[in-house]
Amino acid sequence: MVAHPSVTLFVDLSEGDGLVYNAHGRRERGSVVVGLIPGNLRISGRTAEAGQCLQIRLSPVVAAAVLSASTELVGTVVSLEDVWGRDAGRAEDRLRAATSWDERFTIAADVLGRRLDARPPLDPEIAAAWWRMLTSRGQVRVDSLANEVGWSRKRLWSRFRSQIGLTPKRAAQLVRFDHAAHLLAAGDATARVAVG
Repeated sequence: MVAHPSVTLFVDLSEGDGLVYNAHGRRERGSVVVGLIPGNLRISGRTAEAGQCLQIRLSPVVAAAVLSASTELVGTVVSLEDVWGRDAGRAEDRLRAATSWDERFTIAADVLGRRLDARPPLDPEIAAAWWRMLTSRGQVRVDSLANEVGWSRKRLWSRFRSQIGLTPKRAAQLVRFDHAAHLLAAGDATARVAVG
């Protein structure tokens, strides 16, 4: 899996064999949560129907509220059940029973919305710093971010790491990498992407 500036949920919608994921030399089945910078990860199914899943990408700001443990997920892949407990199975059952993708999207939005409403949000300064990082495509300096949110560089660094799971500098690198990957996929010249 290519690194992406989001926490990703793969919800297994298959009956039977389902999804198989291989991360850090470990093979397991079922729905998973993929933290920021997961490392080597492969997800597959035996057949097209067996490999049916719903992929949901959450910004780290939303993931912190929806998953409660998003900072511990950095660099890891864990089962959705380990993160949500019984709620994972209930959500999977509702999504499998849906008769269309539109219905699944509505159910997923409902499940995530309820979890979001039940958890305290991140510091607004951290959410603002993340948004600024995304809109600048990772080109904003940490000192500038700290000034924009009214904190010292040290406080921003500490709070960002404790709530997002990465330092602001590492998060900016991830955002820049993602932007460069999109440019390359769109056909931009390698040299031009490297300069930008």
